[in-house]
Amino acid sequence: MGLLAYLISMALFGLFIGALGRLSLPGPDPMGLLATMAVGIVATLMASVVVYAVNGGRSSAVAIPVAAGFATLIIYLIRRSRGGGLEDPGIGPRTRRRR
Repeated sequence: MGLLAYLISMALFGLFIGALGRLSLPGPDPMGLLATMAVGIVATLMASVVVYAVNGGRSSAVAIPVAAGFATLIIYLIRRSRGGGLEDPGIGPRTRRRR
């Protein structure tokens, strides 16, 4: 039962961090719930490694804002890969017009 509780808590925390990353950038985002969760989980893992390296192995509550910053950076990079920018999410691959 411990593994299931860990996975559920990781998914919820990833969703929370991903939502913070999406809220920090203006404009609409065509990302779904699972993509937001995945961004949050990846950002949390990256922030944990950085905070662990900077603090010399001590855990810290600083990881939460750092994770939100990493989530913002990842979402910005996703927008740039779609052809958007800071305020424009760009055109997704499903909504491109045919010429």
